[in-house]
Amino acid sequence: MNIVLLEPEIAANTGNIGRTCCATNTTLHLIYPLGFRINDKTLKRAGMDYWEKLDVRYYDDYADFLEKNPDAKIYMATTKARRNHTEVNYGPNDYIMFGKESAGIPEEILMDNEETCVRIPMGHDMRSLNLGNSVAIILYEALRQNDFLGLEQEGELHNHRWDEI
Repeated sequence: MNIVLLEPEIAANTGNIGRTCCATNTTLHLIYPLGFRINDKTLKRAGMDYWEKLDVRYYDDYADFLEKNPDAKIYMATTKARRNHTEVNYGPNDYIMFGKESAGIPEEILMDNEETCVRIPMGHDMRSLNLGNSVAIILYEALRQNDFLGLEQEGELHNHRWDEI
């Protein structure tokens, strides 16, 4: 899976998203301009020590991203979409794009990609969810649809065994 952040503005959100990407073996794509520096301590704190293990790729702008990923199937996460994020079939190599916190994905991009725009259902009076939460919600739906391919699905106790119960 691939998560794409178009011009993210808040380091802590990007750090949290990076940690989620590490936990799910997902590649993170960051499209400039960013609202912070990559060496920002807030980014590192939110991503903890996972940032060094993250598969992260950088792009000068949206056109650069498209040029370097010409065959990418990209779902656009937006509150403006007509269909829910659960109504599409995600492939294991698909891309899910999210816009910047203050404005989302520009409408010009959305208009060119209406068939792949998806939204998370929420109350009528809500403008949006936190970016990190939105990424986790849609990413985990996409991973569920792909049987959590490559992810550990059973946990172990640290000091006991489940069969002791």
